Amino acid sequence: MMPDLEEYKWIIPDFVWELDELIDFEKLLKALPDADDLARLLPDFDKIGDSLASLKGFLSPGYNLVSEVIGASDLLLLLGSPGETAFRATDQGYDNDKQFKKVSDKEKIDQLQEELLRTQLKYQRMLERLEKENKELRKLVLQRDDKGIHQRKLKKSLIDMYSEVLDILSDYDASYNTQDHLPRVVVVGDQSAGKTSVLEMIAQARIFPRGSGEMMTRSPVKVTLSEGPHHVALFKDSSREFDLTKEEDLAALRNEIEIRMRNSVKEGCTVSTETISLSVKGPGLQRMVLVDLPGVISTVTSGMAPDTKETIFSISKAYMQNPNAIILCIQDGSVDAERSIVTDLVSQMDPQGKRTIFVLTKVDLAEKNVASPNRIQQIIEGKLFPMKALGYFAVVTGKGNSSESIESIKEYEEEFFQNSRLLKTSMLKAHQVTTKNLSLAVSDCFWKMVRESVEQQADAFKATRFNLETEWKNNYPRLRELDRNELFEKAKNEILDEVISLTQVTPKHWEEMLEKTLWERVSTHVIENIYLPAAQTANSGTFNTTVDIKLKQWTDKQLPNKAVEVAWETLQEEFSRFMTEKKGKEHDDIFDKLKQAVREETIKRHRWNERAEDSLRVIQHNALEDRSISDKQQWDAAIHFMEETLQSRLKDTESVIEDMVGPDWKKRWLYWVGRTKEQNIRNETKNELEKLIKCNEDHPAYLANDEVTTVRKNLEARGVAVDPCLIKDTWHQIYRRYFLKSALNHCNLCRRGFYYYQRHFVDSELECNDIVLFWRIQRMLAITANTLRQQLANTEVRRLEKNVKEVLEDFAEDNEKKVMLLTGKRVQLAEDLKKVREIQEKLEAFIEALHQEK
Repeated sequence: MMPDLEEYKWIIPDFVWELDELIDFEKLLKALPDADDLARLLPDFDKIGDSLASLKGFLSPGYNLVSEVIGASDLLLLLGSPGETAFRATDQGYDNDKQFKKVSDKEKIDQLQEELLRTQLKYQRMLERLEKENKELRKLVLQRDDKGIHQRKLKKSLIDMYSEVLDILSDYDASYNTQDHLPRVVVVGDQSAGKTSVLEMIAQARIFPRGSGEMMTRSPVKVTLSEGPHHVALFKDSSREFDLTKEEDLAALRNEIEIRMRNSVKEGCTVSTETISLSVKGPGLQRMVLVDLPGVISTVTSGMAPDTKETIFSISKAYMQNPNAIILCIQDGSVDAERSIVTDLVSQMDPQGKRTIFVLTKVDLAEKNVASPNRIQQIIEGKLFPMKALGYFAVVTGKGNSSESIESIKEYEEEFFQNSRLLKTSMLKAHQVTTKNLSLAVSDCFWKMVRESVEQQADAFKATRFNLETEWKNNYPRLRELDRNELFEKAKNEILDEVISLTQVTPKHWEEMLEKTLWERVSTHVIENIYLPAAQTANSGTFNTTVDIKLKQWTDKQLPNKAVEVAWETLQEEFSRFMTEKKGKEHDDIFDKLKQAVREETIKRHRWNERAEDSLRVIQHNALEDRSISDKQQWDAAIHFMEETLQSRLKDTESVIEDMVGPDWKKRWLYWVGRTKEQNIRNETKNELEKLIKCNEDHPAYLANDEVTTVRKNLEARGVAVDPCLIKDTWHQIYRRYFLKSALNHCNLCRRGFYYYQRHFVDSELECNDIVLFWRIQRMLAITANTLRQQLANTEVRRLEKNVKEVLEDFAEDNEKKVMLLTGKRVQLAEDLKKVREIQEKLEAFIEALHQEK
């Protein structure tokens, strides 16, 4: 009584045909019931023959063909052979139906039909029991193989290989659209039509989030079904396995799917085009790839994005327009057929119905509520809707309770169809009901489509690969084909080499940079707030006291912090120089954005050692306390340092005065420029103030009020009206220039003053306290630069290198960051080449495995 499975041999893995090597069938046969017990399960054919003979007497002579037509083979046909394809129907079956309808004695006919139905259900239960035993045996074999009992290495299953190809294609972002031409089962339907429930029945687990009337499927979910020893589920990008036999794992899986859906939806949207990839393995599952799409809606409700309806339509069309996609059209049987939206959409995508399977859900509610059961028959026969389909199925996916288990739903579905008048009155055929028959039919159609199209798609990818390789050779003939990840690794090595180069900077270079930069930062404070106020004092004692107080205040509050800032900026400058420096012909500008991002992120994360300021403050304070110049060379160096500083300030002051008074007579004649009215006033004021300084060379830094009045009246006498504030402002620059020139002259006098310094200027009118001040400043700068250089070399460079490695590791895990930083035609072309090669290789491996299994 078992069906001939020879033509379905390709579906079953190799090891099933080698069960005799793996299982001791002698022990198994002993465990099975004996022949007498099996014989009791068979129908009483003698009784059936007597019933047929008695029926012959009630029939008219014209219809005596019934006894000849209903033979043994036809009886099996009426019972529904499990080996038959889901879409096969014979003319004899329809002829028999017509003959039974013409029999005059309706009661005898009904009695015979009930007898046949009971026999069919008896065989169906027997077949289910045998299938269950076979399922347990397959699970046992897979478990033993999974534990490594057998040394033979199992090949990756066909469906897993095919699913990998689809996963790669989902990430393949190019303009070739070849990824849309590989088969998958696309599950579409109106919202709350039962799409997800049908998918769960096929997967034999309640794996999807559920809600009452609200939209739950917010993004496409690709489910790869395959056979395995344990009923488990796992995501493509995760190693965690969810045990589908445990309720807590099922709840965690539903929660994870819901979280991924919500995360994939962008702000301001309701649905997403991003695909969630899920694999479900378990004993007895039909091998196929299904894609559950968001339910089609007719109205956008509150809380939804305005374009939700159009987005769902575009997603559904994008999947259905694939000429090799199998469309599983789900229609709610409990609502009026006229309210259906999805059927019109499917008929547009597949007008001939060559790749559409129609599924009517909630048939139990439909039978209860529909006034005319013939309406259900019209739907199943494809006469009610304007769409065509390969096959039509009716299923029941539970009583509407979300807590129902798959087993209870299957029992309820079987019980319903056993007692349904739709089946008893032949409105539905046995092979058109239950999700089990639907699953077999969809799997059969899926693999048929795969076989017919996969080689054609492999050839298409081969042509695409040739085009891309030709484009690369023409545009980048001397460059390797490095994809984005390989380019990132190359850039990472370059960046780490450049960071290591920081450790090779010489101590002299560090100290020169630090000393120069630090003096540029603090020179203004030293001149304006320390030297100039002290120089206005009357004697050397007051000068030294003022200098010591101001240096102490400066060291306690500002100097250490300023020095650390200078050191950090110097490190940044050197780091940036190494990162941006072009290395001749080997320089690859494709890394510039990445290097800049790494540099900016590293600088943002780096923090200088907080204890550095405290230790630096003590060192600087001790350096500034020292006044003992040991030799003439240090004395001359201090004079040179002071002269350079004062000359620089004098140059700046001259420039300010020139801007105030305008060009002199030489520039006015040579460059044909003139003075403004304000510049003329300032020039007259400058001339008057210079006279004042010539009269009193020891004039203090500030003008007295009576002096301001005198200058103003003198100018007014010459017809120049001037404001007192302008006089004071001009005086500040004039006196500053006079003072700096006097200080420079004093430097020249102090060149021979080292001898007097050693004698503490006893018996000498020459005082060079300002030289000592600049020597103290110069020595502090040198000691500070040396200390900061040691901190840089011993601590900060290493911490910076560590931060760079952390930033690179973070960038390596962030694909969006890499896509943003490594861009250009060259990168995209290399990425496309890598994807196409990977897809082609996996397709060829899949085709080879497909031929071997066949």
